[in-house]
Amino acid sequence: MDNQRILLYAALGFIMLILWQNWQIQHGPQQPQTTATSSPATTDGAAPAPDMPAAVQAPAAAAPGAPAAEASSASAKIRVETDVYEVEIDSRGGTISSVKLKAYPVSVDEPDTPFVLMSDESAHFFLIQSGLQSADGSAPTHQTLMQYESDNYRLQDGEEELRVPLRWQSEQGVSVVKTLVFRRNAYRVGIEYAIDNQSADDFVVNQYRQLQRKPVTDDETQSFIYNYIGGVISTPEKPYTKVDFDDMEDADLNLPVNGGWVAIIQHYFVGALLPGADQNNTFYTKALNSPRRYILGLYSDAQSIAAGQSGTFSTEAFVGPKDQDRLSAAADNLNLVVDFGFLTILANPIFWLLKKIHGFVGNWGWAIILLTIIIKAIFYKLSETSYKSMARMRKLQPKMQSLKEKYGDDRQKMGQATMELYKTEKVNPLGGCFPILIQIPVFIALYWVLLESVELRQAPWFLWINDLSIKDPYFVLPLIMGVTMVIQQKLNPAPTDPIQAKVLMFLPVVFTVFFAFFPAGLVLYWVVNNTLSIAQQYYITRYVVGTD
Repeated sequence: MDNQRILLYAALGFIMLILWQNWQIQHGPQQPQTTATSSPATTDGAAPAPDMPAAVQAPAAAAPGAPAAEASSASAKIRVETDVYEVEIDSRGGTISSVKLKAYPVSVDEPDTPFVLMSDESAHFFLIQSGLQSADGSAPTHQTLMQYESDNYRLQDGEEELRVPLRWQSEQGVSVVKTLVFRRNAYRVGIEYAIDNQSADDFVVNQYRQLQRKPVTDDETQSFIYNYIGGVISTPEKPYTKVDFDDMEDADLNLPVNGGWVAIIQHYFVGALLPGADQNNTFYTKALNSPRRYILGLYSDAQSIAAGQSGTFSTEAFVGPKDQDRLSAAADNLNLVVDFGFLTILANPIFWLLKKIHGFVGNWGWAIILLTIIIKAIFYKLSETSYKSMARMRKLQPKMQSLKEKYGDDRQKMGQATMELYKTEKVNPLGGCFPILIQIPVFIALYWVLLESVELRQAPWFLWINDLSIKDPYFVLPLIMGVTMVIQQKLNPAPTDPIQAKVLMFLPVVFTVFFAFFPAGLVLYWVVNNTLSIAQQYYITRYVVGTD
């Protein structure tokens, strides 16, 4: 097998990877057409409401959740602003119904419009709901109207924490204060329950917290780029497990866990629920119809609060960018939501180096270029071996063509003569391929680093490239990359097989079309890598091989 054939297989393998990713985009869970509203429904009898976990069963005579009168009453929106958030909290249950990220504009063209990560509007539907459940169905769920002190909160200069309390009290004398806690320069939200039981009976209650999201829609995906959008859970035994929306359709999750966390992730951003490391919870999922919604949550063990006593529940939510430093500080293994795939062991040090370089140069585009140069330098000797072998193979092309003319279609004699020629000329036909194949995992890891890192979102380079995370608007970089591929082919020995030759001639066109839709940061890497390869190959072919 000659060099060109192995390189051809490697190129075709990369194309298959891109096609598979595009298949994932086209055949993932789709938003069904529906005209139903997004309001949750209550149910009669002992069964829990469809958008609640079956944590504590109510007696047959009681209905769980809010009374029917409350469910039909209008709720209010409580607005909260911090240095990083614009948030809306629904007074019904204290649901976090809207989250806008002030530091992350929706696009480069709209720098003053913050990105909407959560919303109760159908186009962006993604919520954090939480509540309590009791055996008699009297505890305040996420469907229960709660009393609030103000409908507008703002983190003031000099303040480090902002607390938003909501209150509820039963006719029997049980009072609950649910407090949402926001902190300066933080994408973590505390969810606290303080329960005071002044009734005549023990109050048996548990808390639940859940993320509820719409299916994936076309506007959330990029052409030829696959990014996972769906559920993720972390347990002490399995730090990172995907639970996609299809899984939720197939069966409800019901998994007891000590510690861990649950999350729903999308490109660059995440909503996660983080219980304490020593808390026992049950992770659960649900798939709802009319409209289609997916729920991923966790509920705690029940706590019995004696008459005249008090109790508390608490948890944290992370709602924000997939910034590895912030994620690592929030919970163990939460940084894994930055999904570098099966080459994470290589991708993490590459990302670390890229970030260090950015800290020095202050521009992600130049950081990508310098990182590419460093990687190229690390693999210089391997590449030198490869290019030397290719140069020697190129010198053998006239003799190879003579053998082809001599033996025609007799593949056995052609193969024997070819191997004898390699032996006589002391050329290893695989010598040019193994060094390149060794480098492929590094290139794939870098591909995922550039694709997954939120730091590159809306990061400018220079001139017309004002966002490295989207395609080049004028397709200049993809065209340059196509040209570099043609030049590389001219420097490599031409295949003797005419079919291989035609396929190789067509590859630059195929890659140019694919890369036209890739984020500019990825294409920039390939352009720089190809350019350096051309320079290195030209130098070795002209000056190094001739002196051997």
